[in-house]
Amino acid sequence: MKYLQLNDIGAYKIAFHLSNYVWNIVSHWNEFARRTIGDEFVKAIDSVSANIAEGFGRFTKKDKIHFYRYSFGSVMESLDWNEKSKCRNLLNEEQYNYIFTELKKLPWELHFFIKYTNEKLKK
Repeated sequence: MKYLQLNDIGAYKIAFHLSNYVWNIVSHWNEFARRTIGDEFVKAIDSVSANIAEGFGRFTKKDKIHFYRYSFGSVMESLDWNEKSKCRNLLNEEQYNYIFTELKKLPWELHFFIKYTNEKLKK
């Protein structure tokens, strides 16, 4: 029997890859942009995969789902920072569209994973 691993989770894989993508972009911004929008954008996008990982490490179904739901808020915050970055000419159209497209996948992935957790775990 194979046990589920963190890297088997679709939402985690998308969020982890996206956080590194955003980090690589933000690290090239000027100091003012990095300090204001960049720091917040990176924290929000990092928080998506971090909350999935933290929930995965919890022992009860309720605890796990609690952290998976926190990820939803971080997705919404990341969408906001993505919009602000585009409006302030910090992202080009291709970067903005890629981040937006990946972020829009995450709510469905998170819903699926919460449903899976609810069905597979007893407590």
